[in-house]
Amino acid sequence: METILGIDLGTTNSEVSVIRDKEIIVVEKDGRKLLPSVVGVDPAGNLLVGHTARNQAILYPERTIKSIKRLMGENVKVKLGNREYSPPEISAMILKTLKTNAEEILSQKFSKAVITVPAFFNDTQREATRLAGELAGLNVVRIINEPTAASLCYETDPDSNSTGESKPETILVYDLGGGTFDVSIVRAEAGVIEVLASHGDTHLGGDDFDQLLFDHVCDNYKKLTKVDLREIPVAVSRIMQAVEAAKIELSTSPFAIIKEEFITGRDGLPLHLEMEIDRGDYERMIFHLLDKTIACLNEALEDANLRPSEIDKIIMVGGASRTPLIHELIENRMGMTPHGEIDPDLCVTMGAAIQGGLIAGTEVGRVLVDITPHTLGIHVISDENIYHFAPLIKRNTPIPCRKSDVYYKTFKEQKTVAVTIYQGEHNDVRQNMCIGEFWLEGLSVESASPEILCQFDLDINGILHVTAIEKSTGLTSEIVVENALSAREHKANENFKNELKQLFHENDEAALVSEVRVSKDDKIEELSISGVDDLLLSQLNQLSSEQYATYSEELKTVRKGLKMLGGNLKTNTEDVNDSIKKIMAAIQQGNKETAKKLSAELDDLLYYLDDSL
Repeated sequence: METILGIDLGTTNSEVSVIRDKEIIVVEKDGRKLLPSVVGVDPAGNLLVGHTARNQAILYPERTIKSIKRLMGENVKVKLGNREYSPPEISAMILKTLKTNAEEILSQKFSKAVITVPAFFNDTQREATRLAGELAGLNVVRIINEPTAASLCYETDPDSNSTGESKPETILVYDLGGGTFDVSIVRAEAGVIEVLASHGDTHLGGDDFDQLLFDHVCDNYKKLTKVDLREIPVAVSRIMQAVEAAKIELSTSPFAIIKEEFITGRDGLPLHLEMEIDRGDYERMIFHLLDKTIACLNEALEDANLRPSEIDKIIMVGGASRTPLIHELIENRMGMTPHGEIDPDLCVTMGAAIQGGLIAGTEVGRVLVDITPHTLGIHVISDENIYHFAPLIKRNTPIPCRKSDVYYKTFKEQKTVAVTIYQGEHNDVRQNMCIGEFWLEGLSVESASPEILCQFDLDINGILHVTAIEKSTGLTSEIVVENALSAREHKANENFKNELKQLFHENDEAALVSEVRVSKDDKIEELSISGVDDLLLSQLNQLSSEQYATYSEELKTVRKGLKMLGGNLKTNTEDVNDSIKKIMAAIQQGNKETAKKLSAELDDLLYYLDDSL
């Protein structure tokens, strides 16, 4: 059966995934699963797509196109270099890059795709998206709504009614990405997902949060130094990257430090930037934007003629949805905790891959995500209760994870604090389970700051590392709680182990594994040998361990040829390159006999060349 790509063509980032062996694979290139939806040209006129294009966007906006998704369906042209392009043409460049990355990483050709669009896209915008796919060399077999795709990643209620049919669920999907916002209410029943209502804002997202932080940093720096960093292009680029990182850190930490040395200069002396951003200040900056999303949520509920109590599940989608204040606002409005077990950045492309698998007739297994089944926190004294439970890691949080928050000494002269860790859901620690305790001793009584930072690190094995730090002095104490999570049932353990074996394609024959690893480690190390095709070298390094084991003799001949090309060989470079390319093509096609025959011919050629030198 032909594999169908699942593509999330996003405003800020795009992703591609496939179903393989009943599992979802999100394509990762150079350690990154997210491809910025940015297209540009460099000074030489070369096309840039993704990270390289985004990196130049601040300094060379006239040579860079961002957020093209907002123009899909409009009869407009955008200028890129010396040419003008339609939005589908720019989008096709992004889709082509995703397709190429998938083919390179997965060593497989793809011709079909499922592409997602916002639920509020009209027919014209959907057709523009389909055209972009066709321009990229893809047969777009289905255009599906992003909330529909996200919903596919979450199983419906396992309960069934008297007829044996699955119980229907009403799901609210809150999708806050980098450039757009979409809230949709869908009904899921018997594998069919129907959008009941949708509202959104095509100009609201994480990029707006970054801009507010950027202005905050520049305004405060100008007050201190009289220097406006917005007038310095290089400084602008560095600060934009720094505030984006700070925004991400504020999702799990109560404050973030922005530190950029030699940000500019004055009177021949360097000026540095160092500023602490408090989560509370950040939340006040973005509150008016988040309030707009809640207004859209209310309109979607009204259009669907539903009350909050009639919603069965809330799904969080989009990287910006990780902001803690958003979860708080939604919980207050809806009276339930949102789901975010599956990576909000990836659940749309994963859902598109599931849809592609269903169209292709592939049996699709469930998406497995390990979570913490209990809330973890510490005992603090509040105005209302001396036994108050302060949660740091909430129930159903995917692991591994890290959370931290700031607490305060009871009185200034206090030299010691007890950090007692509890597991449970009650706001009174006496109703929860104590799982560990340690002391932070030797606190400063001179410092004006009584803040204590408490950090929880929960790893994939359920081991909790708790650290307490006196912020003013850096005094630190910590504890490791070995059994922070309740033990899973034996059957669940075995199922999880089996899934891991399938994911990693483990082989029980240790000798074969060792041989494969040795062969793979013996890959070509130099990626810039003179006279050698760079694409060819890249293909060699993308071969799987199994291919290195199966074609070990042929690849030895290939390595021999490459060494000669990078050494003293001055003639017949083209003949050697062509021979190696033919061998590589045979290997990729799985044709052992042809590869063996071509290898022998190359070996004879190399023998002749070596003898003639």
